[in-house]
Amino acid sequence: MKDLAIVTKLMLKEKRDIFYSIIAGFIAGIAAVGLFAASGYLISKAALAPPLYALIILTSTVKLLGFTRALTRYAERYFSHRATFTILSNLRVSFFEKLEPLTPGIFQKYRSGDLLSRIVGDVESLQNFFLRVFYPPIVLMMVFLSTILFTLYFSIYTAIVLLIGLVLIAFVVPVLFAMKQRKINSQVREERGRLSTEATELLYGFRDLKIYQKLRGKEQELLETSKSYISEQEKEEITIAFSKSVNTFISLFITWVVLGIGAYLVATGQMAGIFLAMFVMIAITVFEDAAAMAVFPIYLNDSKRAANRLFSVVRGDEDSEVESGNWKEFPDDKILSIEMDNVSFTFPNEWRKTLEDITVEFPAGSKTAIVGPSGSGKSTLLQLLMKMYPADVGDIRIGDFSISDVSQESLWSVSNVVLQENHFFYGTIRDNLQLAGDELTDGEMEEVLLKVKLDDFSLADPVFEKGENLSGGEKQRLAIARTMLKDESYWFLDEPTSSVDALTEQSIYRHLFEQAKDDTLVLVSHRLTGLERMDQIIVMDQGRIMESGTFEELMQQEGYFYEMKEIEKDLF
Repeated sequence: MKDLAIVTKLMLKEKRDIFYSIIAGFIAGIAAVGLFAASGYLISKAALAPPLYALIILTSTVKLLGFTRALTRYAERYFSHRATFTILSNLRVSFFEKLEPLTPGIFQKYRSGDLLSRIVGDVESLQNFFLRVFYPPIVLMMVFLSTILFTLYFSIYTAIVLLIGLVLIAFVVPVLFAMKQRKINSQVREERGRLSTEATELLYGFRDLKIYQKLRGKEQELLETSKSYISEQEKEEITIAFSKSVNTFISLFITWVVLGIGAYLVATGQMAGIFLAMFVMIAITVFEDAAAMAVFPIYLNDSKRAANRLFSVVRGDEDSEVESGNWKEFPDDKILSIEMDNVSFTFPNEWRKTLEDITVEFPAGSKTAIVGPSGSGKSTLLQLLMKMYPADVGDIRIGDFSISDVSQESLWSVSNVVLQENHFFYGTIRDNLQLAGDELTDGEMEEVLLKVKLDDFSLADPVFEKGENLSGGEKQRLAIARTMLKDESYWFLDEPTSSVDALTEQSIYRHLFEQAKDDTLVLVSHRLTGLERMDQIIVMDQGRIMESGTFEELMQQEGYFYEMKEIEKDLF
């Protein structure tokens, strides 16, 4: 219920449209009851041949109530749907504001297909919270109670029967179906997430599945998941249909009871026969709004599940981050040193530590290389420096303050970053380079393309989704070009030239180090060539720092780095 409380809080921001919806719904409901009541009375009155003016007044009243009902029903739909769309917009904005600081670590916990299902499907499911859960019971109670007060003037017995009908339809039946729904424990949302995940994996892995001849098996898994999702939908629809049938039966039964009581009262002379048709028409009409209560338990349970699935992704984020107004900003006029003090880190759901007791300093303006075998924790260390993940133990300090006091946005705004995997958007070379700044001129971009040996590309050349039309080396060089155009004071480079040939790599590094000569640069690399220019080299293995120093110092020690260098000489 805590998650639904968040949805309710966001919903109540639209108080005006909610109020208009309820008022319009109430008027439309009362107008409908009045319309049919007046029609029943008109039929009975006309049979007694009243004066013409009386029939004219009654007919005019019926027409007026008909117009009122139509107009207010339109107003109800207009305001309720406008409120719903605005509520969904507020919900999406609120969710993405909470989600943004969690990336990219969120992908360690959720598969992309499931995450997409929550962001799209579960948000859409919550549109029913206002239209099917919050608003209909209020309108139903207002219309019913007003109708009961009206009938009470003519017949206390009829009012009591309608009150019993209200209790059954508004309370008893929904509670019974809510208990049944809890036992059914519908898994529609979960199955939809599974289907989205399986479909995403099939599309992303289609080529590999085809190569290894496993496509048919994956397709079968997708079909099975689809059948399971359809089965859950069928269960939900059957429950909804059964609930509506029970409500309809109760409504008709109450109408027959009203007819029987009315006939008895007329036969015993306790009520004028002219009101009998009016009461029957009231009983038929007042239960029109009760149809919404048939699906109330289903949509309440559905909203609970959708809210829980959605906010479980970002739950706890408020406690883990500093209030946004208390972030410390980087000074514009100087570069700060970075220190890691006894830092340890373990990925979620992992049993082994990825980093353990890391203590190292990156002086302001220094050039540092982090080397070691695959899986030694080099990339993870770099990601902690960029605040992609919080350290489990220890502290990372930038100048005089902790990295936890700095927002990701502030840190990344002063950083030039090249990761092992860099995203490229569908568009052109120009579009992807302009991520570094909208104010960049074509001349500046063409100059950088020349530095990274991509001068055979035109700025207007197309880039497919995820850069599918680019080779691995071209992607890396384009990412480096984008970084050089940003030209900030901190450089975090993770295997930036692993797919680039040696001559091109040497040329790129020459330009890159020339541009970053006064900046702080941290380079993760498997290759040990060209590290002589580094101020310090950190050697890692199994999440620990084995040794550190300059190139000459490490070679003189003839330790871990020396052995790695000798092996590299033998291989190449």
